[in-house]
Amino acid sequence: MMDSSDLAWTLGPDGPLAAKVPGFAPREAQQAMAEAVAETLARGTALIAEAGTGTGKTFAYLVPALLSGRKVVISTGTKNLQDQLFHKDLPVVREALGVPVSAALLKGRANYLCLHRLALTESEGRLPTRNAVDELRRVREWSGRTQRGDIAELSDVAEDSAIWPRVTSTADNCLGQECPAFSDCYLMKARRAAQEADVVVINHHLLFADMALRDEGFGELLPKADGVIVDEAHQLAEVAGQFFGVSLSGNQILELARDAATEYQRECAEDAALPALSDALQKAVRDARLAFGTETRRAAWREALARRDVVAAFDTLHGALEALVEALEPLAQRGKGLENCARRGAELLERLELLRAQQFPEDAGDETKGEAVGESEHIHWFETHKRSFTLHLTPLDIADRFRSRMMDAPGAWVFTSATLAVGEDFGHFAGALGLEEAATRRWDSPFDFAHQALFFVPRGLPAPNAPDYTAQVVETARPVLAASGGRAFLLFTSHRALREAAGLLADTLDYPLLVQGDAPRDTLLARFRKLGNAVLLGTSSFWEGVDVRGEALSCVIIDKLPFASPGDPVLQARIDAMRRRGGNPFMDYQLPNAVIALKQGVGRLIRDVNDRGVLVICDPRLLGKPYGRVFLASLPPMARTRDVSDVSRFFESGETPPPRQTRAAALRASE
Repeated sequence: MMDSSDLAWTLGPDGPLAAKVPGFAPREAQQAMAEAVAETLARGTALIAEAGTGTGKTFAYLVPALLSGRKVVISTGTKNLQDQLFHKDLPVVREALGVPVSAALLKGRANYLCLHRLALTESEGRLPTRNAVDELRRVREWSGRTQRGDIAELSDVAEDSAIWPRVTSTADNCLGQECPAFSDCYLMKARRAAQEADVVVINHHLLFADMALRDEGFGELLPKADGVIVDEAHQLAEVAGQFFGVSLSGNQILELARDAATEYQRECAEDAALPALSDALQKAVRDARLAFGTETRRAAWREALARRDVVAAFDTLHGALEALVEALEPLAQRGKGLENCARRGAELLERLELLRAQQFPEDAGDETKGEAVGESEHIHWFETHKRSFTLHLTPLDIADRFRSRMMDAPGAWVFTSATLAVGEDFGHFAGALGLEEAATRRWDSPFDFAHQALFFVPRGLPAPNAPDYTAQVVETARPVLAASGGRAFLLFTSHRALREAAGLLADTLDYPLLVQGDAPRDTLLARFRKLGNAVLLGTSSFWEGVDVRGEALSCVIIDKLPFASPGDPVLQARIDAMRRRGGNPFMDYQLPNAVIALKQGVGRLIRDVNDRGVLVICDPRLLGKPYGRVFLASLPPMARTRDVSDVSRFFESGETPPPRQTRAAALRASE
């Protein structure tokens, strides 16, 4: 294990990072976290570490990881963070330390160009629009010059373009070693590089995909490691639920239908029977989506079963898929492509039969785990997207499964984020993942919130369920925005509230208005930074993973405490199950989740030692309900006010209003 004094020097004022990294500032909390991570890696134990905004947690785990001499996998929450870590942070630390550590970036297969599927798409010649044809041409040109095949390299084609699923592979349609382009496969090259590297950077979805592959007996996707560091770990339980459950999307069935027709024409075109079955299946998928209605939503599957049109649509879908599978069975010997389609079709049919069932026998087999899929243990629900749908069976409890997967990969585990604890308590996070025996450490943000920030809780707002609540929030925000000169995020807990607020603010502000959904998130953020006085309206995707430093973001206004929607089928099923077990779902689940979400939103405000800003939380429950104290205890220590004139003085004078009260005094003053 690296000596603590060495780590302190490395991250100190005279160390290599201070000499090599512009703007590097030594932080005691960063050094303490680095020591805790180094000890965990050396002993092969587990650590849960909350590091407040500004701690520098990325360097705090990268330094001991690179100096450990061990093989370490680092998992991040999103592909954007993954790219930032691999292309920016890791090279800086490696160069400063001067250590010969090899590193690899590994993403899920859908992020790599598949040369075989590119060729299939070109030969099919059935793209729906001219734009798709143009995008395919750009993909082909890029394929001739890329070294890694990472689709993030091709910025000329949007990340959500419909062309990408046609030229990348999935676990369903990959031909593996039978693929004619296997020797040039970008995914396999990335996996081989990961096997050989000292440090491998992945994301949470890939981490759980590896666990699922091991469950199915197909071998490990990720290399064996001496340690795993999970950044943005507060997202882990939600991602785990996706991978430890069962799901089926309309897009998966559509891809099968298209691939079957293409492979049929390529390998044994004899008559029009199979293409006709493919067309019928594609129509059945589209009709099934229409049966749910036009809006996007999530609901319990039993709600869908109560509607005859939905039941009829899925009967037709089942029949169309079954017909295609029957036609593929005798053709599987004609070529590897058709053999793959026959296997996929049988698997999707089995999954559809499970997921559209009205009830589940206790001995029903979970196709991915071989464990029971009883209704009492899983949540049966659906969600609709703009053009597709997904059916789900989500496990109510993933703690035992996650803990057992950790035991399958003995070594050190570090879970870190700026938001893991509720107050000082890590019980909610640890319990959800079965980590009760892990060590816990917590470091507050080094920023001086008492002088850098003002916390404004407006008076006079109605209850959040009042019909005019959003309109009142907008009116409350107007004088704050006037005082801040724009430069604000308005964060909402629902898309409905966001759309209403956008309508109320449109053409009535003296500042540019940016609204989530009008452009991709990164585009909106770039505009926000460049404009310098904009007002940005966002929902969940802007509550976390967004870093705007400087004066461009000087105010964060939050409409409500971020409790999950009580109508959400996953939440409702979890609440019902906790009640049956004698638990308190509000205090044990809903409140902790809301506290962590609020901490993420608040964390957008102060991102640097020189930042100043005002936090506004409009929800009157914060000071009017007993549980509001739990939220307050989890927020940074800021000067608080209920007078909007203090907000004006804060921005006009550059000074924080009177000294911060104690939390108890603030509560008494609000009564």
